[in-house]
Amino acid sequence: MMLHRRSVLIVTLLLIAAIGIWTVSANALVDQKAVLNGKVVSVVAVGTVVREGDTLVKIETITGGVPAARATTDGSVKEVLVKTGDNIRSGDVVVRVQSTRQ
Repeated sequence: MMLHRRSVLIVTLLLIAAIGIWTVSANALVDQKAVLNGKVVSVVAVGTVVREGDTLVKIETITGGVPAARATTDGSVKEVLVKTGDNIRSGDVVVRVQSTRQ
């Protein structure tokens, strides 16, 4: 009887921990990285709601502005780490989005 209670308690605690971890990770900030090098000509504003694929940062090219970073998840922009005029490189984290995906 005591062993059964202990097992139930352990399983319950593990479930609570798993739910807590899932909740935290569901609202985690997701780094959005540049895929091109160049001079920033526009950035998304903090607080903007974005969907996967939306343009976050554009850079200057010979043919005009092109997307250098796109949202990889649905969510809300929480941090913009670059500003117009900055030079960025491929792989730089330029924006952080709080994911709304579950």
